[in-house]
Amino acid sequence: MAAVRCHIHFLLFPASLIFVLLLLYLSPLNQSKLAIFFSTFTPNSHIKTNQEIPQLSLLTAPLPSAPAPAPAPAPAPATPLLSLNGTTTIGGGAITRPNKKKSSLERVEDGLAKAREAILEAIHSQNYTSHKEETFIPRGPIYRNPYAFHQSHIEMEKRLKVWVYSEGEPPFVHGGPLNNIYGIEGQFIDEMESGKNRFLARHPDEAHAFLIPVSVAKIISVLYRPLVTYSRDQLHRVVTDYVGIIAEKYPYWNRSNGADHFLVSCHDWAPDIGDANPELFKNFIRVLCNANTSEKYHPQRYVSMPEINIPKGKLGPPHLDLSPRNRSILAFFAGGAHGYIRKVLLEKWKDKDEEVQVHEYLSNNEDYFKLMGQSKFCLCPSGYEVASPRVSTAISVGCVPVIISDYYALPFNDVLDWSKFSVHIPSKRIPEMKTILKGISNKKYLNMQKRVRQVQIHFVLNRPSQPFDVIHMLLHSVWLRRLNFRLPVAK
Repeated sequence: MAAVRCHIHFLLFPASLIFVLLLLYLSPLNQSKLAIFFSTFTPNSHIKTNQEIPQLSLLTAPLPSAPAPAPAPAPAPATPLLSLNGTTTIGGGAITRPNKKKSSLERVEDGLAKAREAILEAIHSQNYTSHKEETFIPRGPIYRNPYAFHQSHIEMEKRLKVWVYSEGEPPFVHGGPLNNIYGIEGQFIDEMESGKNRFLARHPDEAHAFLIPVSVAKIISVLYRPLVTYSRDQLHRVVTDYVGIIAEKYPYWNRSNGADHFLVSCHDWAPDIGDANPELFKNFIRVLCNANTSEKYHPQRYVSMPEINIPKGKLGPPHLDLSPRNRSILAFFAGGAHGYIRKVLLEKWKDKDEEVQVHEYLSNNEDYFKLMGQSKFCLCPSGYEVASPRVSTAISVGCVPVIISDYYALPFNDVLDWSKFSVHIPSKRIPEMKTILKGISNKKYLNMQKRVRQVQIHFVLNRPSQPFDVIHMLLHSVWLRRLNFRLPVAK
C-alpha cells in the first residue's frame, strides 16, 4: 500500500507543477502590454494596479502607414489543463471548480479592457466596429487619428456610465449658472442630473466615473458677495467637506484615491479648489475652462472645456455660414482691455487698420456676431485668464479662430488637431499679426475655413446632448482619462 501511495504522489507532483506554471502563465502579471496610442499621457503612478495599462496615445499619434503586424500567438501547452466548462483536468480525471461570480468592479474593468482592445484594432485596421448604424463618421485632417477617435466614441456610447452623487443641497451643488460665460458649467451639471442622459448609471457599482456636482461659480456668487476677499478659504472648505462626506459614505473615492472622480467648472478660481489639501486632490479629474499650462493645469489628468457665452433663452452663439468670398474683413476683434495680452493688442491695433479691425467698443448700431461672420479670421486673445468665449463663437460663425495666447491648452486637444483649422500667434508676435495672416495663401485659408465648418459639431450645445456634441466631447475626454488606468480587483 505504501508503494501505491508513493506511486500516486510521484504521478501527481509533475501534474501539479504543470498546473501551477500554467496559472502563472495566465496570470494578469504576465499579460502583454497593450500599445494603445491615444495621447502623450504619462502613467497614473498613484494608482496601484494589478495590471499595467498602457497610456492612451492613439488620438494624438499619426496614422500608421500600414497596419502593424499582429503579435505571434503564445504557444499552447501540449496538454490543456483548463477546459472551457470551468473544470480542471488532472491525471485524466476532472475536479469541478465552479466559476466565481465576477464583482461589479471586475465587470467594469473587463469592459474597459475590451474597449482598449477595440480601439487598438481600429487603429490597425483603419476601420471601425459598431453594433449599430453610425450616423456620423469622423474623418479628415481635423482629427489626430479619426479611426481611434471614432472607435473610442463608439465604445464610450456602449459602455460609459457616470454616477452623480445626490448628497448636498443647492445652491452650492446640484445646479449652476446656465447662461453667460460660465453657463457651460451649469448646463453640464443640469444635463447629467436631468435623468435624460444615456450615460447616467443606475447604481454607483456600475459606474466608470463619478461626478461631484459642485458648482464653483455658484459658491463664488453666494459666499463671495459682496467681494471683500480673494482668499480661497471658503471655496476650499465647501469642496473639501463635500469630498469628505461622499468618501465616508461610499467606498468609491478611497478605492481610487479620487482618480475616477471629476468636477466641471468654468470659473477662473476652479483650478484652485485643491490648494488647501493637494494630497487629497492630486488624482482628481478637473474639467476646466481655465486651462493654463503655466499654472495648475495638468493635461494628464485635467480636461480643457470650451468657454461658451450662452445668451438667455438660447444654447449658444448664432450659427452663421457666410461664404468665404463674402467675408470682406481680414481680421476682427471687439472687447475690453482685460489682461496683459488684450492691452498689447489694443495698444498696437485699436482703430488703426481697415483690414485688421480691432475695437474696444462697438457702437449701438453695429452687430458683433455679424461682424465676426463677415471676417476671415477672428482674433481670440486671452483675457484675465487663458480661455476666451470668442473661440467657440468664431467656430459657430464659420470664422477661422486666431488663438492669441501663450499657455492655453485648447479644448479636446486629445482628439482635434487645432493647427488644421486655427492660427496660433504668441503674444510677443502681436505686432506681426497682419503680416502673419496676409502670409496665409487663399488656398490654405479656404481649407482651414472648410475645416472650421467640419469641427462645428463638436462645439454645439444640445439639450438633451447628442453624439459628438460638446457635452459628449467633454464626457469623452473624461472617458479617455478613465481608460488610462485600471483599478485593482480584490482576489
